[in-house]
Amino acid sequence: MKQLMLGNTAAARGLWEAGCSVVSSYPGTPSTEITEEAAKYDEIYCEWAPNEKVAMETAFGASLAGKRSFCGMKHVGLNVAADPLFTISYTGVNAGMVIAVADDAGMHSSQNEQDSRHYAKSAKVPMLEPSDAAEALCFAKEAYELSETFDTPVFLKMCTRIAHSQSVVETGDRVVPPVRPYEKNIAKYVMMPGNAIRRHPVVEERTRRLTTFAEETPLNRVEEGADHSRGIITSSTCYQYVKEVCGDRYPVLKLGMIWPLPVKKILDFAAGVDELIVVEELDPFIEEHCRCLGLNPRGKDLFPLEGELSQNRIAEKLGLPVVKGPALEEAIPARPPVMCAGCPHRGLFYTLSRNKCTVLGDIGCYTLGAVAPLSAIEMTACMGASVSAIHGFNKALGAESEHKTVAVIGDSTFMHSGMTGLANIAYNQSNSTVIILDNSITGMTGHQQNPTTGYNIKGDPAGKIDLESLCRAMGFERVRVVDPYNLEECDRALKEELAADEPSVIISRRPCALLKYVKHSAPLRVKTEKCRNCQMCMRIGCPAISIKEGKARVDATLCVGCGVCTQLCRFDAFESTSKEG
Repeated sequence: MKQLMLGNTAAARGLWEAGCSVVSSYPGTPSTEITEEAAKYDEIYCEWAPNEKVAMETAFGASLAGKRSFCGMKHVGLNVAADPLFTISYTGVNAGMVIAVADDAGMHSSQNEQDSRHYAKSAKVPMLEPSDAAEALCFAKEAYELSETFDTPVFLKMCTRIAHSQSVVETGDRVVPPVRPYEKNIAKYVMMPGNAIRRHPVVEERTRRLTTFAEETPLNRVEEGADHSRGIITSSTCYQYVKEVCGDRYPVLKLGMIWPLPVKKILDFAAGVDELIVVEELDPFIEEHCRCLGLNPRGKDLFPLEGELSQNRIAEKLGLPVVKGPALEEAIPARPPVMCAGCPHRGLFYTLSRNKCTVLGDIGCYTLGAVAPLSAIEMTACMGASVSAIHGFNKALGAESEHKTVAVIGDSTFMHSGMTGLANIAYNQSNSTVIILDNSITGMTGHQQNPTTGYNIKGDPAGKIDLESLCRAMGFERVRVVDPYNLEECDRALKEELAADEPSVIISRRPCALLKYVKHSAPLRVKTEKCRNCQMCMRIGCPAISIKEGKARVDATLCVGCGVCTQLCRFDAFESTSKEG
């Protein structure tokens, strides 16, 4: 049956059709929906792991037991999972194991433009790269066959445009292979030096066999063109752009297996064209492979190392007609990202800004605390870095920083990689104040559950970690909970914990305003006769509040009645729209 599917949905369908039994992932845009869609199939056990390392190790354990498994993550998540990845490459697998990694060229929702193809090469693990949803399904199934044939985990590399665009997919039935019996094999699976040194030659021989496979597989195909003055090597989204711009004009070598890359196939293709051009996003990965083969292709001298490519950019660089769409008569005003109306983080960040704190931030929707007018966060690097960094910051500067510096981290991010940093603070005793922003969900990636929420990926009751007890068990005597809607309470707690001469944790707890089960108060309105246009209410950057004709105005369709603005107004200009108000 043919259906229109997102790339991520199609990849999940491919897992199901291939008989995948166990899925463990950590949510990360643009990879999240693969696991969310897989969870809709009752035949697959699915879970959100605390982080990508745990997810990969869980998937490996399922593979070891003889069931096909999967783990998914975004490109920066692969950094977290790199430790098990490089060793699983040595051990190999039992049943098939597929690792989806989704890159984010253009940084739509990421802190860098990392090119994950390098991981495949460095870890010596094969990587398939679909160019549309149909291939996402097909390649997911093919990845399991490769995994079991070559005794290796296999990457399925997605990117934002493939993950989140739709195309027609032909679905099939689920075929579950027999369970592959687990057999004790210490020499294969126990990677102490004496065993590992004997596994390395196995990995290198596997790469040679995979390179031979790359020459023959239809995953890599040549599409003929009329004009052999140019030949284009490309993959993924860029393949779609090239075909849209060039049609059948030039021959195209479309690479679906991006590592290991073929040798003879590329040399033969290059021999049949006058000029070789490589079209790829981010790093010159294919281009450098071609140069190692003695070829001299054009690539990054035409196309940038940064950002996404497009049809028009490719057409321009190839000297082909550029299609110009209709111009808008009016300029569209910029719409920078902003925390939602009623976001529980807003009151806490206002308090931090008002107290002129140095705030070391972390990865999550609360990173928007760096945006004006709050402008509170001064550093964000990677998951968990805020907690580790404040320890180093305070150890370096001592009392000079201890009483004015805080770290902020979300509840899901804390579970992901903040706990070890907090243990370091307790163990090595820096006088640091860590604020856990507990909004009872993983907010940034679309409201996934985490170990602090008490629910699993399907919304069923699950184990729940008590943050207060956990922090105390780590050695913190000072642990307190505040309501971020209460500015006075936040201010008092912040001042007291910063003044203390021992490490402390503040848990800022209130559910995300967008959660369906959260009941909001009636929206507020402005009593215009009392408004003095002091614009104090604008200092929290709430999108529900604006200034119209010299008076504050509340958009009732956005306001959730959190009341933070009422605590800022000195003239009692805000009132509830409820009958009681």
